[in-house]
Amino acid sequence: MRIPGVISFLIASLCLAGCTSTAGMDALDLQKPSSETTSSVVRPPASIATAPTTKRAPRGAGRMAPRTVDLAPVAESARPFSLAEEETVMLGDQPAPEAEPQLEPAALVSPSKLLNRNAPPMFAGSIMRYGFRDAKPINFGKASPRHLAVHGVDVSRWQGNVNWGKLRAQGANFAYIKATDGGDHLDPMFMKNWRDADAAGLKRGAYHFFYWCRTAGEQADWFIRNVPRMPGALPPVIDVEWNGESSCKRRPSREKVVEKMQVFMDKLERHYGQRPIIYTSPDFYRDNLRGEFLDYPFWLRAVAQHPSKVYPGRKWLFWQYSGSGLSHGVTGRIDLNVFHGDERQWRAWAGGQQMVASE
Repeated sequence: MRIPGVISFLIASLCLAGCTSTAGMDALDLQKPSSETTSSVVRPPASIATAPTTKRAPRGAGRMAPRTVDLAPVAESARPFSLAEEETVMLGDQPAPEAEPQLEPAALVSPSKLLNRNAPPMFAGSIMRYGFRDAKPINFGKASPRHLAVHGVDVSRWQGNVNWGKLRAQGANFAYIKATDGGDHLDPMFMKNWRDADAAGLKRGAYHFFYWCRTAGEQADWFIRNVPRMPGALPPVIDVEWNGESSCKRRPSREKVVEKMQVFMDKLERHYGQRPIIYTSPDFYRDNLRGEFLDYPFWLRAVAQHPSKVYPGRKWLFWQYSGSGLSHGVTGRIDLNVFHGDERQWRAWAGGQQMVASE
């Protein structure tokens, strides 16, 4: 009787060890890069067109505030600039020289959506003129973002309780609002900001900070779970950066970065019926995105030089030109952005952002 008892005990011990080992492997698998493959989403045959370009003027710069990527409460303003941006081109409070501005090429709007002079305004509201101040002003000269018509902001929990009415009166025509990080973090101010920005008359969109230690599919599902699909909302944004403040220290290969981004963006495009916008910073772009995603709109952070200098050859839809903006509607500093086009192009583009697809 003792021998069968010993054998039974050994068998039970081996089974228990096997279960423990499997659980450990599953935990490790959560840290592996995504093995997902993207489903096909129809894309334009060529890069997004711009209107004919007039003579280009010298240009200046912009920046996107750092983000928390996990549950650790790290203030966005804590992240240092990349060396590529911290060039000695800042001219402090010196005023920009008075000169006839050279207009930029039209924004990333397909020719079919450009309005002719006789076309009525579309669904975007009235344009509020630039009225922001800047704690660290940059002299952009002829390339100053002030020469562009449509300015906006991006916000997260770190801006606290935003007075959206005052922010709009100060010159904010659109707002991108932090929604999610990774696969399990929701910005606690998202829904309040989402409702209040709309009530104040701003065009609004949501952005997701991509976390390199979670699968792309999990992150897309989390964003979709938390961000309403609403007609008239701006396209969703995927924010891709290297963040030294994050608990995730992984820096995947360029090929893996592109794969994971494509999985995430395809899933959002199928759900919202809009092509996502890619927000990025100079170092991440240099490492991963040169020559990639030519048929996607880009939102570029560039705070010490114009995007044409920091991202040569890259067309852009939004430029984040300051992370030190000041407004009566916000306590502290706020990111300032500008749309790459004039008022009519803004109305055409923003008015055409209707969510048409369903899962």
